[in-house]
This record gives sequence, C-alpha cells and structure tokens, in this order.
Amino acid sequence: MGERAAAGTGAAAGTGAADVGAPADSGGPANKDAAAGTGAADVGAQANTGARAGAGAAGQQRACPAPDFRVLFESAPGSYLVLDPKLMIVAASDGYPRDTMTSRADIIGEDIFDVFPDNPDDPKATGEANLRSSLDRVRRGLVADTMAVQRYDIRRPKSTGGGFEVRYWSPVNSPVLGPLGRLAYIIHRVEDVTEYVRLRDHQTEQLRAANEAKSEFLSRVSHELRTPLNAVLGFGELLSLGEITAEQREWVSMMLKAARHLLLLLDEVLDISRIESRKLFLSMEAVPVAGLLADSVELVRPLSMSRGVHLDPAPQLASNPYVRADHQRLRQVLLNLLSNAIKYNHPAGNVTLSAETRPGDRLRINVIDTGRGIAQRDIARLFIPFERLDAAKAGIEGTGLGLALSRQLVEAMGGATGVTSRHGEGSIFWIELPITEPVAVSQLAIERDAIVASRSYTASKTVLYVEDMVENLRLVEQILKQRSSTTLIPAMLAEVALDLARQHRPDLILLDLHLPDMPGEEVLQRLRTDPATSAIPVVILSADATQHQIDQLLADGAAAYLTKPISVRTLLETADSVLGEPVPPAA
Repeated sequence: MGERAAAGTGAAAGTGAADVGAPADSGGPANKDAAAGTGAADVGAQANTGARAGAGAAGQQRACPAPDFRVLFESAPGSYLVLDPKLMIVAASDGYPRDTMTSRADIIGEDIFDVFPDNPDDPKATGEANLRSSLDRVRRGLVADTMAVQRYDIRRPKSTGGGFEVRYWSPVNSPVLGPLGRLAYIIHRVEDVTEYVRLRDHQTEQLRAANEAKSEFLSRVSHELRTPLNAVLGFGELLSLGEITAEQREWVSMMLKAARHLLLLLDEVLDISRIESRKLFLSMEAVPVAGLLADSVELVRPLSMSRGVHLDPAPQLASNPYVRADHQRLRQVLLNLLSNAIKYNHPAGNVTLSAETRPGDRLRINVIDTGRGIAQRDIARLFIPFERLDAAKAGIEGTGLGLALSRQLVEAMGGATGVTSRHGEGSIFWIELPITEPVAVSQLAIERDAIVASRSYTASKTVLYVEDMVENLRLVEQILKQRSSTTLIPAMLAEVALDLARQHRPDLILLDLHLPDMPGEEVLQRLRTDPATSAIPVVILSADATQHQIDQLLADGAAAYLTKPISVRTLLETADSVLGEPVPPAA
C-alpha cells in the first residue's frame, strides 16, 4: 500500500500542470476537470502516506481529504489570470472578472488582447503595447516581469452603456515552468490602483494650487511692504541731494542704509520661494571681504547694543582678499549669522568676526560667540527649515529659516558652511568661499553722479505717470525735476490715464500695476492695441518683484520694468534711455 502511495505521489508531480488549466498534452479543455481531480487524488495519496509514516508506531491510519485546488485558486484574494504560452486565457480568479467588468465564461479560451484591447478613443493609449512587451520578456527570459503603474482602460458591458472606463493598474507577470523547464503558463496578476492614482493627482493639484496661492501671497506682501519703502528710500535719496549739513547727511545715510537693509529682508521672503522652485538667480562677482565684514558689523551693532552684547570691530585683514560670490547674498548670510550670535548670546557676552585662508584657495569667515552653545545631538538639526530647537521656549524671536536659507545660498555660490559648538560655552559658525582676483574698476568720483545731476533734454518731453499713491506721484515728480525740460502729467485712475494718453500722446508712460479701477496689466494691453498709443514706450513701476511677473510684462510689450523702491539713478537712467541723452544746463 505504501509503495502504491509513493507511485501515486510521482504521478501527481507529472500531472501537476494540468491542475491549473489545459496544457497542450492534457487533451484540451475537456480534460481540465479530470486533471484537477487527478491532482487532488495525488495530493490526497501524499497526505495518506505521510499520515501512515507519522502514526506507524501506534498502528493507526488517518485519512486526509484532498484540497480542491481549483476552488482555492479561483477564491484567492486578488486578481489573477492564467495564460498559456500563446497568451490564451485558461483560468481566472473570481477577483479578475469582478475588477475588469467581465465574466469567466466570456474570457476563458480567448486571447488576452481580444478581451482587453486599447481604448480606441484614446490615440495615446499604450496599455496593450506595454503589456505585450512585458509578456514577451517573460516568454523569452522565463523570469517574472513587474510593470510600472500605468493606464489601461477597461471596456464596459453593453448593459451599462458600453464604452471604456479609465483605469490604472499595477501588473506582474510570472512564468510557470513545466517538468522540462519549458514555459507552461504565465500568471498575470493585476492590482487596480485607480483610486490611488486619482488621490495622488488630486493631492498634486492641491499642492500646485497651494504654491500658486503662496506665490500670490508673496507678491501681495512684497507690494504692500515695498510701497512705503519706496517713499522712504526715494525721498531719502532726494534729501541727500539737497543742501544739508554734514550731520544731517550722516543721519540720511544711516536712514537709507537701514531702509535698504529692510528691503533685503523683504527679498528673503521671495528667496525662500525661489529656492524651493529652483529659480534662484545669483550675480557672481569678486567681492572685497574687508569692506563687507566692516559693513556687516556696523549694521548689526544697534542690535548688539540693545542686547548688551559686546561686538568686536571688524578684523583688520593683512591683505584685502576677494571671494567669488553674490555680494548681496553673502552680506545676507553674514548678517544672519551675526544676528544669531547676538540673539543667542548671554548679556555681556562677546561676538567676534574673523577671516582666515584655507587650503585650496579658499577663505573661511568665522562668526564666534560666547553664548549658550549647542548640544552635539542637536547640531544636525540646525539647518532644517523651521527648526528652532528650544529657542521658542527661551523667548528668542525668529522663524527658523535663516540658517537653512544661509546654507542653501552659500552652497549655491560654490561654498560650504558649518558649525562647531560646546554646550554652555559658545559656537563658531563658518562659511568658506573660493578666493578670486578683483576686477579692475576705474575709481571715478561718485559724490556727484552725472546721471542724477540736473540736466535737460534737447526738446521738451511729456511723461504720463499712472499711480494711485500720492506720495509716489510726488516722489517721481521731484526726481524728474532733475530733467528740467520734462512735464509730468499725473493720473490716479486707469480710465483717466487711457484718455490722457490718447489726448496728449506723451513721450513716456510710467505705469503702476495695482490701480483701483483696472489692473495695470490690462492698461498695458489696451495701450498696446490702441493705434493712437501703441508706439508710446511704457515703463512699469511696481512693487511686485516676482520674476514671472517681470518676464510676462516685458513679453507683453513693456519697455522696462522697475521694482519699487525706485532708485533715483535707475529711474533717471531709464528715462534717459527712452527720451534721449540729456545735456547739462547752459552756464
């Protein structure tokens, strides 16, 4: 009996392939049930043999019912097809017809691509081609092939209206080899991931909308803050050109320096967005380190005095080294490091700035403080955006963006940054940049720039300024007094400005974008499409400094785009480029 059972086990191995479908040598589909029954009997014989071996000592024998492998396969969770080597469907789990809106009776014995063709209404459909390529790889290499998630639309039954339904799938095709190592079947497993893809696309759309909202917010904040800065800087520059005492000139200089620093801080808000979108632009040049260090120290000195922290003077460098960097960005980084060294220091603490050459023609700038120090376990978290460690609990103001922004700026300039610290003793924050040679520049006297000097054009010029802020109108009016042959026509409403442009045909139009009755973009479009005004140069004066906005308005026909705060020199230089070269007044 035991020998007969063993023989039965061998038979099961020889007929195992027939348990799934109808292989070429099984006699066709008519033999599927017989094959399944044979396989089940063989497995039962194996079970009986094992039972006898295990219970031989007790002289007992237990019968084990044979499992129905067809039922097990068809009831298995998931969606499975069994294909023969010619890609004919020979078996399907219950989940496959349910997920594909078909029935087992309709698909068994059919070619898989006859049952599941591409959507004829989608000329870009690639589902059928991708599946065929995967199945060909399995047939050639006899190894499983996992396909990428892809779209493969499914045909709806006619009873539900017909047509195709959009679906996304994650397919895997696995070979089943026969006794001689030849391909007997391909198990085609799919997972319907349509809902996941839709959720992902929805989240992507939400992120896109959030980014657009952030950009709009940054644009609005930039405009609202730049508008008052425009008046501060503009009238400050005009005041510096007047007849004032030396002490008053010093006051004006300090006021302008502080206002320009505030403008740089405002630009940081936009920098964060630009870095995230990889649209940060740098102006690399040879930057003199000694002057930059001295300037940075003086800018943060009021902060150190208010905190009771001693700030050492800027170091006196033996030579005046230059580093390759963006001057504005490097100063921005130094101011951030110096401000942190002061804010996180103890009262009566000390902050020192130093510079030293490093191997590889690099210069290291150190910001040294005697403050609270940082635990070693926290140093790796310092440069993570919005990470402030325990600063909030200590009542120290900040956003947690400064160090992250500084590192990204330094790395974008080809440098490196780091920190060494001992908890309770202080920290050294450093930046390294490549040393470079200075660019030769002519040392012109700039106390009285020829551009900002009072001059006039060879003929009278009319300028129309469209602006709803009175202080901005007065500022430009005062600036254009440096061109005595210019007449300024103000307009605070867009509709009025369009009428004035057609009536006076000015030589130049200065246009603000945020107007109460019409967007400045629309004003520009109407000026460009009206034959009476299409040839008049239009220069945008706006607090919106986003690069996309600038590029768009220039592409729409603006002659130039100046961002507020407006420099006296920049405005006059732009006006001269449009209206012609002015000449000094007659002696």
